[in-house]
Amino acid sequence: MERREFIKMAALAAGAGRLEGQQTQSILAPAGAADVAKTEYTLEIGPVAVELAENRIISTIGYNGTSPGPLLRVKEGTPVSINVINKTDVPEFVHFHGLLIPADVDGVEEEGTPPVPPHGSRRYQFTPTPAGTRWYHTHTMSMDDLHRGSYTGMFGFLVIEGAKNPGRYDQEHYLALRDWEPYFTNQLMDTDDIFDTAGAQPEKPAVMDTRAPGLEVTADLYSINDKALGAGEPIRVNEGQRVLFHFLNASAIENRHLFLPGHKFNVIALDGNPVPTPAAVDMLMLGPGERIDAIVEMNQPGVWILGAPEDPVREGGLGIVIEYADKHRTPEWQAPPKAGWDYTLFGKPPSGPAPTEKLEMTFEKVPRGAGRFNLFTVNGKPYPHEREFLLKQGTRYRLTFHNRTDDAHPLHVHRHQLEIAEIYGKPTSGVMKDTVVVPTYGRASVDFTANQPGDTLFHCHIQQHMDFGFKALLRYA
Repeated sequence: MERREFIKMAALAAGAGRLEGQQTQSILAPAGAADVAKTEYTLEIGPVAVELAENRIISTIGYNGTSPGPLLRVKEGTPVSINVINKTDVPEFVHFHGLLIPADVDGVEEEGTPPVPPHGSRRYQFTPTPAGTRWYHTHTMSMDDLHRGSYTGMFGFLVIEGAKNPGRYDQEHYLALRDWEPYFTNQLMDTDDIFDTAGAQPEKPAVMDTRAPGLEVTADLYSINDKALGAGEPIRVNEGQRVLFHFLNASAIENRHLFLPGHKFNVIALDGNPVPTPAAVDMLMLGPGERIDAIVEMNQPGVWILGAPEDPVREGGLGIVIEYADKHRTPEWQAPPKAGWDYTLFGKPPSGPAPTEKLEMTFEKVPRGAGRFNLFTVNGKPYPHEREFLLKQGTRYRLTFHNRTDDAHPLHVHRHQLEIAEIYGKPTSGVMKDTVVVPTYGRASVDFTANQPGDTLFHCHIQQHMDFGFKALLRYA
């Protein structure tokens, strides 16, 4: 039986087994409750078995015997220690994604973080900030080894508790989107822009590159947390409840969409940062590394599938069942309306002058520029970029991305917060991110303040793109 058919059958029934990683506690410790934040954690890197569905078990590397790893909950401004024990035969790095912390504990080789040695340990000590939904994951290179780096199960949620409550809600769930058993191919079905109605492609070349593409990575098997669609217990709700979802795209491979028939996602935060203008949308889009916090009003009784709108992806396991009380029937799916993703919906009109200091990055793809694989360049060359991007301490910069490729790239700048200034040809302000998806042949500008001294890594968060040239170091002068 083909794996897709196997999972499709599993999706027709809500099987037994608890959805690991599904959380019920508040993003803030509830009033009068015991404090759930901690100042010390231990992460143990080692082999894990992930039971995606009955008789479908994945062998990978994870944290503390599970994938996702444990939810880490800390308080903003309170120092923490995370002791990492590496029980594998290769050096590892644990990156704390979205935090404003020094380079030597950011968990990145390019920034000078010491590795966690094979069969050794390393203690990360830092003061967590800013508050919000963050995450942690491995940051090793993979190259042509699909059993390394973010193709493994080394990832987990990291919640930094702050002073502000996200609002009234009745349930809370942490849901990470994953793909499994990746493989190489040069025949990909690119879904980046299937639902994109923005349309602007200012960086599209006048003459297209017709050379044969190199190998890239894809997958046919998916899950939310550690369960494929239908193989774990559903999320059970009552009519009238407000459910807060924390979504994370922990994939190494692809941007993903999510749809819940008959419901809207009330987006309150992007990458853990509250948005200036919360807004309700039909569909979400998350690039690898991105997080979305959204409240859903449960006002359409039934049994529904929350999942990917693309049939092969959803039938391959990327979904979860939402079951209203006293409703017991086959989970229902409906095709979504055509709806583009637009960061500017959550922003506000620009105010104040633009930064006078500017940096430009142009991205191109060289088919088979790295042997069998595509090569990615930043300003005409792959990594490294020695002292090409120099920052002055305390200076505000506008960084403009020119995407001259046929991919939509999730672009991540470490240890800094990015404010979207323009995207899809639209100006905006107030949307704070650490990872921004720049559309196919698109252009985007982000503003940031150079207030985190030390080497700072920039890269595409698709693992293979980063491995084959798509990264650069921003250095402080």
